[in-house]
Amino acid sequence: MSKKSSFLFSCFMTTVTFPVVILLLAGNWLWLEGWIFSLWLVAMILSSTIYLYRHNPALLAERSKAPGSDNQKKWDKYLLTGVYLMAVVWVVILPLDAQRFGWSPAFAVWLKVLGGLALAPALYLIIRPTIENTFLSTMVRIQEERKQTVISTGVYGFVRHPLYLGCLLMLFGASLLVGSVCGLVIAVIAVFILVGRIIGEEKMMVNELEGYEEYKKKVKYRLIPFVW
Repeated sequence: MSKKSSFLFSCFMTTVTFPVVILLLAGNWLWLEGWIFSLWLVAMILSSTIYLYRHNPALLAERSKAPGSDNQKKWDKYLLTGVYLMAVVWVVILPLDAQRFGWSPAFAVWLKVLGGLALAPALYLIIRPTIENTFLSTMVRIQEERKQTVISTGVYGFVRHPLYLGCLLMLFGASLLVGSVCGLVIAVIAVFILVGRIIGEEKMMVNELEGYEEYKKKVKYRLIPFVW
């Protein structure tokens, strides 16, 4: 199979897998919130992947590396593996909680609408950093072989970690949309994990990446404007 064929097959599998798995776990193929959530996930993944495939294959290759590759910080290898596992648990538990087993009480319509609306800025804050930051690795490491520099424009002039903000909006927004308390609990846990990772990542960049200390003075907030 050629590289292009392999890529197209991967995109096809992404498009099919998320709706099938989420609605199968829910046990309700007419679950509107489940369709919205699964199609949002497909749009988010395919948008970033197709853009990188066409315009930045070097970053696509970087983001495809397994935890522990290259000079990733040792502590981040275990943290990133845990984050991946938690993400899988989150996707699985939402339909089980909200539909199949009904562990959570019914959410008010306005809460579900609020969650759905939060997915719009979440999508933007996940995709734009991918476009604007050619060094957006999944791993905490300095990419010396790619001559990494500080990115300070675009969404990086808003907060220093816009992708993480987008991920939090996704976690809270989707959990509210489908009506899952379990999802919200995982989202709260993710806040603490991301805060810890940001602290470790910024310590590394201040010590190892030229210009990052000046960037911190220019953009004061790490994750949430006017808060932290």
